[in-house]
Amino acid sequence: MENKKRCAWLNPKNPIYVRYHDEEWGHPIYDDKKLYELLILESFQAGLSWECVLNKRESFREAFDGFDVDKVVAYEDEKKQQLMSDKNIIRNRLKIDAAIKNSAVFKTIQAEYGSFSSYIWSFTKGEIVREEFTLRTTSPLSDEISKDLKARGMTFVGSTIIYSYLQAIGVINGHSKDCACYSTREFSEQ
Repeated sequence: MENKKRCAWLNPKNPIYVRYHDEEWGHPIYDDKKLYELLILESFQAGLSWECVLNKRESFREAFDGFDVDKVVAYEDEKKQQLMSDKNIIRNRLKIDAAIKNSAVFKTIQAEYGSFSSYIWSFTKGEIVREEFTLRTTSPLSDEISKDLKARGMTFVGSTIIYSYLQAIGVINGHSKDCACYSTREFSEQ
C-alpha cells in the first residue's frame, strides 16, 4: 500500500494526511456531526493549508467540545478567550467568532431541512459529482452554495472554502485518474 498512487497534492510524508486522503477525502458523508466538524475545520483553513488544519484536528476536537454544535452555539466570552489562548489550534478571533455564528446557522438549516445532510446534498439531488483533481478552486456549485450560506448569515464560507468542503465530504469527488482511490469510488457524471 505504501507504493500506491495518490493525488499529486498529497504530502506522502505526513501519515495523518495520507490516512485522510485514503479514508476520508472524497468519500460521501451524510452524518451531520461529521459534516459539521469538517465545515468548522474548513472555515479555519482560510488563508492556510488544509494540511496545517488537519494536523491540528485532534486539538480542535478537544477545544471545540468534540464538535458538539449545541455546546459551540452557547460559547460566550470566557470560552472565546480560552480558545484564543489555546496554542494547539488556529487562534484567529474572526474565525472563532465565525465558528460560533456558523453553528447557529447550521442548527437553523437542520431545523429547516431535517438535517444539514439533506440541505447540502439537495444541491446535487443526492448525486456525487466527479471533477478530477485540477488546480480549480471554485465551481458553479460551490458558488451557489457559498452564496446561499452567506445569505443565511454564515461567514468564512467563500466559494473556495466551500469547494474544498464539497470535496472533503464527497459531494465532489476529485481524485485524479491515476490515484488508487479514483477507481474505488462510485461517481455520477455531472
